[in-house]
Amino acid sequence: MSIYEFENKKPRIGKDTFIFNSADVIGDVIIGENCYIGPGARIRGDYGSIKIGNDTAVEENVVIHARPDDVTNIGSHVTIGHASIIHNATVHDWAVIGMGAIVSDWAEIGKWAVIAEGAVVKNKQKIPDRAIAVGVPAKVVSEISLEYEKQWTKYKKIYTDLASKRLPNSLKKLD
Repeated sequence: MSIYEFENKKPRIGKDTFIFNSADVIGDVIIGENCYIGPGARIRGDYGSIKIGNDTAVEENVVIHARPDDVTNIGSHVTIGHASIIHNATVHDWAVIGMGAIVSDWAEIGKWAVIAEGAVVKNKQKIPDRAIAVGVPAKVVSEISLEYEKQWTKYKKIYTDLASKRLPNSLKKLD
């Protein structure tokens, strides 16, 4: 993994968090316990600060950044899908950000909210708790069901188990 200090700001990584070698974590970043940070992820706390809660999965090629002197907050049990961008936003606990989605400046994603694949949550947009938002720009189309919540609780556990138990002991680099 590439962990970088920037202007005397050092990332703080929680217990049992797994970060792939090809991921970059830079500057004023706090990552909670038992998180998964996938290959190619870029978490840049150079201008602003990044805070990520416990049991969160930041999948492959995700970019997380914050504006100068501002904060990007990502809660616990969040799933951020492959190649998504979170920029200077707040993502509350249990949210799901679909593959390739963009969450822009000062946007707020509610608890258990779902941002569909490829959706764009625009500047200052608020997606309520348990809402499903799709499209460009993102529009709320429905709410999650209890069945969805149960299913995603299991899916989220797969990544945290991968981070804490399987990957650290199973990865072997081949030349």
